[in-house]
Amino acid sequence: MSKVLSYMKPYTWMLLVTVALLAVEVTAALALPGYMADIVNDGVLTGHISVIWRNGLTMLLITLLSVITAVITGFFTARIATGVANDLREAVFKKVLRFSSAEINTFSTSSLITRTTNDITQVQNTLMLAIRLLIYAPMLAVGGIIRALERSVDMTWIVALATIVMVGSMGILFFIALPKFKIVQSLIDRLNLVSRENLSGILVVRAFSTQIFEKKRFDKANKDLADTNLFVDQTFALMLPIVNLVLNLTTALIVWVGAQQAAAFHVNIGDIFAFLQYGMLIIFSFLMVAMMLVLLPRAVVSAGRIKDVLETRSSLLFKKDPIRLTDGFRGEIEFSGVNFRYPDSTEDDEDVLSDISFTAKPGETTAIIGATGSGKTSILKLMLRFYDVTKGKILVDGMDIRDIHKEDLHGKIGYVPQKALLFTGTIRSNLLYADKTAPEERLLDAADTAQAKGFISERPDGYESNVAQGGSNLSGGQRQRISIARALVKNAPIYIFDDSFSALDLKTDAQLRAALKRKTGSSAMIVVAQRISTIMDADQIVVLENGEVVGLGKHKELMKNCQVYREIADSQLSEEEMLASM
Repeated sequence: MSKVLSYMKPYTWMLLVTVALLAVEVTAALALPGYMADIVNDGVLTGHISVIWRNGLTMLLITLLSVITAVITGFFTARIATGVANDLREAVFKKVLRFSSAEINTFSTSSLITRTTNDITQVQNTLMLAIRLLIYAPMLAVGGIIRALERSVDMTWIVALATIVMVGSMGILFFIALPKFKIVQSLIDRLNLVSRENLSGILVVRAFSTQIFEKKRFDKANKDLADTNLFVDQTFALMLPIVNLVLNLTTALIVWVGAQQAAAFHVNIGDIFAFLQYGMLIIFSFLMVAMMLVLLPRAVVSAGRIKDVLETRSSLLFKKDPIRLTDGFRGEIEFSGVNFRYPDSTEDDEDVLSDISFTAKPGETTAIIGATGSGKTSILKLMLRFYDVTKGKILVDGMDIRDIHKEDLHGKIGYVPQKALLFTGTIRSNLLYADKTAPEERLLDAADTAQAKGFISERPDGYESNVAQGGSNLSGGQRQRISIARALVKNAPIYIFDDSFSALDLKTDAQLRAALKRKTGSSAMIVVAQRISTIMDADQIVVLENGEVVGLGKHKELMKNCQVYREIADSQLSEEEMLASM
């Protein structure tokens, strides 16, 4: 919780003003019962109307002051809580953006969404109440006890007894419900995960007619959360009857004991009324603290989850003074004896990649091919430094990528992911995602090279056409071509294509590869592909099997010398194509 509270420092002056206003509000609340006692003792019982009017107007002014301070206090409290929540969301979001793939996998996407939204909302709501109640209630309790003692020492035991009974009851409820608070947030994570999977995979669910199964899975996650929340709510539902019982019994006891003391002329009638109000204020102050103790556990759990994100250290180590890339950057990539295993692997697990060595030169196309699970995408993730190598080096222009400024490295790479992810907006905004300052000519040229110009121009709004979330209103091939065009807009010295032509027909694939050759002539181009036809013309082909390089060369060389490559070709090419390529 201390990590979260540190975000209150910018709002210290607001907090100090709030404390001062709460002190005024407490003083006003404690003054009213005294004036009420004076009205009864010096006005009603003696028949002095002027005393009633004077004290009544004074009470009205004090009440007005109390209302004004309460409104201002509420304003500052809301500003502080909302500001802290805003800063926390920004901090968590920025932290997540700096996460490597290892940290993302550790938390899971659904959990990070919950931590950024629901957990911070829990902290915000609790903080807004805590600022008021945890400052206001203690001042009110101390002031109320002092004022009550001034009116009657003999009846103080009644308030003490009522407070002990109520705080004891709240404590019992609190310890019954506390374990459940720690479970609620993890159940929200689970519900988010199931909902997210169902919504993103709705077409697969329908295709396999598993709606009933998915409904049962969602119902279980939903019911687990509902049952846990129901247990907590039912436990604390006992609070109101207990509070009402204690308040009513306390009132009756004060009136009964006060009547006996008034009959014996030990206390004035007005003082009984004042003591009764002070007693209620004292009990309510302890009740407010008890309410905070009810809300605090869930906020503490949420704060802990937020802290876990903020204090997570990246598995990637960054140097304090990284190398900044200059305009003379060429883009030659060299893998030198690279081994890699994922950070969450155990000692018994084998390396995903073993002794990978090859060089991708500027102006050439380096293709990577292999069976599923052979390590193709892992090589690309290492190039992009989403992970760090376990052994060996990856050099760019002779510099270890671990020594290069991360933003500079990514700024030199045009990346086309395996899944063509587009963002909500327009086609133009998605193309400009790579370079916000790109001129119109570069956008048009990139779209033309990616074979996207045709279908874009056919749309009524052209480049201003709407793109739905994830590009769901476009076909797979259209999304892939826009994704390629987006990378080309960057005009980068290195281009990485992760199986980025799989959704294209053979004709469009051939046209696109020919256009790319002209467009990226001086850039180093890394292509991961499943189809032999896509990489036959590559200057260098890296063949992978079980994370190892088993072939390196051009197509015809590999057809003669690499059994694995020949088997892949045999499964894809016709006999005539095989003979022509030998």
